[in-house]
Amino acid sequence: MPATPAWPPRSAPRLFVPGPLAGGCAVTLGGPQAHYLGKVMRVGIGDAVVLCDDLTGEWTARVAQAGKRDVVLVPETRTRPREDVPDFMLCAALLRKPHFDMVLEKATELGVRRIQPLLTRRCVADRLNPERARAIVTEAAEQCARTALPELAGPVKLDALLRGWSGDRALFFADETGGEPAAAAFTAHCGPAGVLIGPEGGFDDAERAAVRALPQARAISLGPRILRGETAAIAVTALWMACAGDWRSGG
Repeated sequence: MPATPAWPPRSAPRLFVPGPLAGGCAVTLGGPQAHYLGKVMRVGIGDAVVLCDDLTGEWTARVAQAGKRDVVLVPETRTRPREDVPDFMLCAALLRKPHFDMVLEKATELGVRRIQPLLTRRCVADRLNPERARAIVTEAAEQCARTALPELAGPVKLDALLRGWSGDRALFFADETGGEPAAAAFTAHCGPAGVLIGPEGGFDDAERAAVRALPQARAISLGPRILRGETAAIAVTALWMACAGDWRSGG
């Protein structure tokens, strides 16, 4: 007897849509999402689409109508609640567009809760297109099957970040002049955390002194080699998830 096919099929398209979603309440998609479903994925009536709304979680929906300009979907079953991601905040200095795009994409895949772009004295970029950045984050979340989008803040200057730092949140910062081995620091820490990654040229002396003056700050080392900004951001996020985040559960 042939096995019953998985439902929804693993090949079903996955999209984040405005919520809240509810069983039986139709959702109409237009624009790029309708084009993706109709022209790229070629969905037809009755086909499965996985929807997430960043509020209630993940739903299996069926295509009710597939027109040239819009697609109507009807959510049927909530398959997963919205995930509870670790309280981890990546504070990364802005880089040139393709490099920071990679940071946004990979940080989302790795499970960060909040991404805080930073402006420092040695940044080679000074602005971020919020719509483009949100699209990158959303697409990454869809591809890696997240049910929660990371918060994406607007760029802030380093001194403003330090002035507003929460009292109960540790701030680990990658200091090229040295610090505690990152894995040991992360393993020993419990609670909300943020990691500060500088630009390609690193922090200048005044910035480094300002960070070290923050009571919650702890300098960490990312090993014996000098890492590019995007490499450092991705590596430190992966390491934190392995030592203190949700990778430890194996779920």
